[in-house]
Amino acid sequence: MIKRKIISIDSEKCNGCGLCVNACAEGAIKLENGKAQLVSDIYCDGLGACLPHCPTGALSIIEREAEPFDEELVKLHQSIKEPQKPVHTCPSIQFKPDPTKKGTLSHWPIQIRLVPPTAPYLKNAKLLVVADCVPIAYPNFHSELLKEHVVLVGCPKFDPKEQYVQKFAEIFLNNDIQTVTVPVMEVPCCQALPNIVLAGLQYSGKSVPVEKVVISIQGEVLSSHILNR
Repeated sequence: MIKRKIISIDSEKCNGCGLCVNACAEGAIKLENGKAQLVSDIYCDGLGACLPHCPTGALSIIEREAEPFDEELVKLHQSIKEPQKPVHTCPSIQFKPDPTKKGTLSHWPIQIRLVPPTAPYLKNAKLLVVADCVPIAYPNFHSELLKEHVVLVGCPKFDPKEQYVQKFAEIFLNNDIQTVTVPVMEVPCCQALPNIVLAGLQYSGKSVPVEKVVISIQGEVLSSHILNR
């Protein structure tokens, strides 16, 4: 959280005309129950382009503690405004892990694009959304990270981000996910994966803790923290 300028909406003055929704290029405002509301702090840049379009003076710019504006999440948020074509999935298989081996798989498939959002193993799951290079680089992946988690694997550099966002939105909407852990490599191309998960979570309207774990190319844990406290 940082102190910054951000939009404020006076619900008493708002008449629900929706002009501010159309005026906000970032998609930071929505209409709910006939009133304008801020979707999330991270989508509002605080510049106030919407203010001149409000006929009742319900909008103002204030300075308060807020999540930082995230341009990458804005782009992902915009990508799921319109209905997407169905994403291909594979039949799901659930099985009991070998109790004699630590961190064995409990389901198939594991690729993000192929996992059905309604797969039974996603119910009440602790998700491990992992960049596909991590299991190779991190020697303790199976014993420390995979244990007791439902794993989804992908690469935000090579795979379509919009499909990922849509898939996670559907997963969150269809399941009571407990936690999400996102291990990524320290390299720049991996950093979009946690933002993709957050974008899907924002779209779903659910509240689930998302933890980012950064792994070095030497196979060490560099950092670990919750992104959405």
